[in-house]
Amino acid sequence: MDLRDYLTVPEVAKRINLTEERVRELINLKQIKAVKIKRWYIHPKDLEEFIKSRSNR
Repeated sequence: MDLRDYLTVPEVAKRINLTEERVRELINLKQIKAVKIKRWYIHPKDLEEFIKSRSNR
């Protein structure tokens, strides 16, 4: 696993226009998949899946 391929909470928050606190809540609610190695990391594919799950299409 190369962490350079992953996004941090601040990067995800900026991409989806949420606060960092809200992104962490969604991680804790298991709505966004993430791994914790000192801090949370989100794979871009998992972020994409979260966004798709929120779509009404």
